[in-house]
Amino acid sequence: MSMTKKLMALAVAGGLAATLAACSSGGSSDSGSGSGDAASGDCNVGISMPTRSLERWINDGEGLQKQLTDAGCTVDLQYADNKTEQQISQIQNQVAGGAKILVVAAIDGETLGPVLADAKKQDITVIAYDRLINGTPDVDYYATFDNYKVGQLQGEFIVDALDLENAAGPFNFEPFAGSPDDNNAGFFFQGAWDVLEPYVESGKLVIPSGKDPSGTDGWKSIGILGWGSDDAQAEMDNRLSSFYSGGEKVDVVLSPNDSLALGIEASLKSAGYTPGEGYPVITGQDADKANVQAILNDEQSMTVWKDTRELGDRVFQMIQSIAAGEEVEVNDEETYDNGEKVVPSYLLDPVVVVKDDVQTLLIDSGFIKASDVGL
Repeated sequence: MSMTKKLMALAVAGGLAATLAACSSGGSSDSGSGSGDAASGDCNVGISMPTRSLERWINDGEGLQKQLTDAGCTVDLQYADNKTEQQISQIQNQVAGGAKILVVAAIDGETLGPVLADAKKQDITVIAYDRLINGTPDVDYYATFDNYKVGQLQGEFIVDALDLENAAGPFNFEPFAGSPDDNNAGFFFQGAWDVLEPYVESGKLVIPSGKDPSGTDGWKSIGILGWGSDDAQAEMDNRLSSFYSGGEKVDVVLSPNDSLALGIEASLKSAGYTPGEGYPVITGQDADKANVQAILNDEQSMTVWKDTRELGDRVFQMIQSIAAGEEVEVNDEETYDNGEKVVPSYLLDPVVVVKDDVQTLLIDSGFIKASDVGL
């Protein structure tokens, strides 16, 4: 079933050099040297990130921390090693430590209700960062990319790369999905599946492994818990050995992000696949350095780039407004229902990156260095 997406025009302000007038140093060693006493203590921010094992979360957390400390805010940045109980404990400590604003990228979006209820008793404002927090009325804002569109872009890329409108097919197709406990994973998959399912139904795309995620929440049956590369590699190994042992070849793999793509690519390499004619179309997301290198080496077809600097800028602006007691800008108040409320959200647009775009989109913009990807 398709989702209706109504987005107002994005108006991401360029250059956030202005200081946060409402921030104060708060006397913490984590504070920056900036001043601002209009709302003393109100710019005490706890940032809870899921893990350091993925490059993007390091960039997100440290980037936002720097913006805030440069503006004079007190900041406590924590990484939870993909352990839900550890994240809950860290948030409890941030609440006890006087945080006035929490920025949370949830490991499991279903488990944070009690700790956020405690935060709300302390009048703490909660911003869900890139992953929606479900089942609680105590999340105030959500900042993310248009996650459904991420999947749409991946699906549309596959349609174009295989010329599914005109080609006779059939093409051997292996779909993967993200971690079942990550709310975003459902949006990624649904966006792609709404594009690709008609071709599965018509027989142009066939799934030899039988990993057909039909039915409500069927995507969870093919989800890779924790987004692990090793787990994706093991799953792809199993599919290749069980369903492609007679000389059949994989034509296309839907990988929802770069971490899974790395595992899938390692599996294909072990099975004798090499870049060139007949190599599978493989999607991704995040523009991680290793995957950009893979794209340059023709081992991955594309990645959907979410410039997380823009996301950090947007959350910084949200914090600025909250600390100053001003209205927080959002551009979507319809899409993200967490089971308790429709969470006011700000959505940013993702961008497809292919080999020819690496220099202009990623390197020239400063997102990565040429030396990081062998250029």
